Amino acid sequence: MAAVLKPPGNFTVTPHKMSVCILLQIYAPPAQTTLPFPFPFSSVAQHNRLGMFLLALTKSCDDIFEPKLDELITQLREIVGELDHQLSDHLTCRLSSLSSPDDLFNFFSDLRGILAGPDSGVVVDDQIILDSNSNLGVFLRRCILAFNLLSFEGVCHLLTNIGTYCKEALSSCPAYELPHLDDSSNEVEALLVYENMDLENFVFDKVTEETEARKMASERVSFHIHAPKALFGLIEGIITSVLCCKVHSSSFPLNAFESILRQLQKLAPELHRVHFLRYLNNLYHNDYPASLENLHCYFDYSAGAEGFDFVQPTSSASNSFGRYEIALLCLGMMHFHFGHPKQALEVLTEAVRVSQQQSNDTCLAYTLAAICNLLSAIGISSTAEILGSSYGPVTSIGTSLSIQQQLFVLLRRSLKRADGLKLKRLVASNRLAMAKFDLTHVQRPLLSFGPKASMKLKTCPVNVCKELRLSSHLISEFGTESSIMITDGVFSTAWLKNLQKPMGSLVLSLENASGANSNAFHFCAQPNSIPGSVLQLLGSSYLLRATAWEIYGSAPLARINALVYATCFGNASSSADVALAYTKLIQHLAVFKGHREAFAALKLVEEKFCSISKSRILLLKLQLLHERALHLGHLKLAQQVCDELGVLASSVTGVDMELKTEASLRHARTLLAANQFGQAAAVAHSLFCMCYKFNLQVENATVLLLLAEIHKKSGNAVLGLPYALASLSFCQSFNLDLLKASATLTLAELWLSLGSNHAERASILVQGALPMILGHGGLELRSRAYIAEAKCYLSNPSFSVFENSEVVLDPLRQATEELEILEYHELAAEAFYLMAMVFDKLGQLEEREEAAASFMKHIKALENPQNEQDPLFNIH
Repeated sequence: MAAVLKPPGNFTVTPHKMSVCILLQIYAPPAQTTLPFPFPFSSVAQHNRLGMFLLALTKSCDDIFEPKLDELITQLREIVGELDHQLSDHLTCRLSSLSSPDDLFNFFSDLRGILAGPDSGVVVDDQIILDSNSNLGVFLRRCILAFNLLSFEGVCHLLTNIGTYCKEALSSCPAYELPHLDDSSNEVEALLVYENMDLENFVFDKVTEETEARKMASERVSFHIHAPKALFGLIEGIITSVLCCKVHSSSFPLNAFESILRQLQKLAPELHRVHFLRYLNNLYHNDYPASLENLHCYFDYSAGAEGFDFVQPTSSASNSFGRYEIALLCLGMMHFHFGHPKQALEVLTEAVRVSQQQSNDTCLAYTLAAICNLLSAIGISSTAEILGSSYGPVTSIGTSLSIQQQLFVLLRRSLKRADGLKLKRLVASNRLAMAKFDLTHVQRPLLSFGPKASMKLKTCPVNVCKELRLSSHLISEFGTESSIMITDGVFSTAWLKNLQKPMGSLVLSLENASGANSNAFHFCAQPNSIPGSVLQLLGSSYLLRATAWEIYGSAPLARINALVYATCFGNASSSADVALAYTKLIQHLAVFKGHREAFAALKLVEEKFCSISKSRILLLKLQLLHERALHLGHLKLAQQVCDELGVLASSVTGVDMELKTEASLRHARTLLAANQFGQAAAVAHSLFCMCYKFNLQVENATVLLLLAEIHKKSGNAVLGLPYALASLSFCQSFNLDLLKASATLTLAELWLSLGSNHAERASILVQGALPMILGHGGLELRSRAYIAEAKCYLSNPSFSVFENSEVVLDPLRQATEELEILEYHELAAEAFYLMAMVFDKLGQLEEREEAAASFMKHIKALENPQNEQDPLFNIH
């Protein structure tokens, strides 16, 4: 249905704007006005969805065309779901009731009650008011001002337009009915249109015209547009139809596509999506050889054709090589993905040489970024032999620099080159790489001679936040695949138009879901004008933010960023990144809510992701199983999980360093729980050497703390002190605040082990670490701090239990409550033992016996685990 043409000129009041104002009254009802129905929203999320919809409507109010009433109601149906009839009836009745100028005057007078005035400090309970300076508030003020400027004749014209606006909607009442998206006959009719189309007459002229235009275009072209828009739109429609038929494949003969696809392939051979459609067609007809052949053709034609901001080389020899350097780049990235770092560096070095020969600065910039990504992701001690002299700037760095310094120089040069070529996506990606580098590396001066300014050997969180902010700022400049900036109004208009598009297989996959959930999912899954690659980069920045806050020790901020990623970027990101976000959230549950909550969430996530080898979900499951096994005393199961982790790691040197470190750490902790102190120390020492060799300094802080724990439990507190102090030094250098608090707590426990003479010093250390631990620590760390605080008081000769027993009993009670949730038998037994001692000194025999019974219960459970058949211990 055609939209309403808005009169030219300044901001004017129209029936559509008045409809938005009526919806705003429902969204934020004035205190003095009562709606004809109670506040309709059942949840905050439902209310927020309407608010986002209204925000999009107000931002698109400057468009030339405005939607009609029936179109607005259709859009509203997609947002509010089951509230559609209630809200649409109120909207139409309210518009129909405006029959005189006095009605309009009263209507706009009521709108003033929505806005927050000077005396908005005193409001009615639960009243929702709009800030006058917000987008919605400014829209309302503009509408009120525009109405006040109308003459009497203008008010009469507005009333006439409102009447016409309502009559057109009432005349098309059948359009209000819900569309039958699962009606397969409609799909067949729609798809048969494609079969009966004269494709040659439809697109031949467009092909010729746009091919000539492409020859006359500037040197800068995009990899994302290789076919005429008409043909591309046709392909998109066919793909959508095929995906719809994936659910109801028996109701449509897919063989009818073959002739159409062949004609499309003749008209546009470079349109690689045709090969993908033929692959699907053959796959549904069980023709696996043809399906595999078309899939190979799809990858052959699409390789190097998407994801790059390509600048056409000016070299005369470029036609002889084609895109050989891009093929090398993709090959190097493939080697990197499959864990072949040496082959990846060799191929990428060749890509650097060919890019220089072909004067392909864009490919050279991408190749440098890929090399930086490779060097930062794997453990390499030296790159001199691999890089050699193929790339002059790398050779000029000199072999005297460490691998971190070489990586830093390459990152800076790659960023500068991408910025000079205006490759915005690559600039944003390099910004993220710089933030990741600054997160885990201490910057040292590159010159080894001459005067040096004094500098702190610490990481700089300010630089990390700066790079992340700059990355997000650059990414926000993208509006379309051609990297043209657009206004918020155009973006909102595109978003609103997408509400009218069929959901295809997405809707069909939700046919068994409830209406509310389906509408909510439809609302969140709306496509927009931002490219998928840009959304992936923006999502990666939030994942990196979550990782940064994990390292710095702020659990709430890490959780918030992971939630933002999973909520806003899950549909536009790779499954590996989404799995990483879910992993972070489940780990947060395990640390703060216990393993049972974490396993319940993990069960839901496992249904969404395939538990393949080395997947984040499988690794998370093994980590949770190992922690729970150690807490419950199942040492055999814990060792079995360690073996599973060790098998998953690649045998190639420098690959899967994170997994290898995790497996060794958990192996050492298992040996420590089994009181095999010598073997645990040997494993931890070997791990420290490996981390030092591959410059995993952040991991070294954890390993040093583990060595201190091993010496503390073995009774050699004096030997454990240097390791704890070294771990503290690493934590200060890398701003590991929460790990620093944990190391301080371990240091206090070591001083306590040396005798009561050091109780005062230990107490000072514990009190200094408590704010960080109680604010950001999990159940286990908080319980350890409570127990250590109580032991400091009990070990102090000047402390009297009789005078202030609650100072000891209160932290012990809190420790036992949290350890019961965590099901950590060893620490719980220690806490109950200390409580029994205190009650015994106080002469409270009943409480003493109760604490002693709890102590014996945890000791027996630790020595004789009886839950081998626990369903949570299912590894496979």
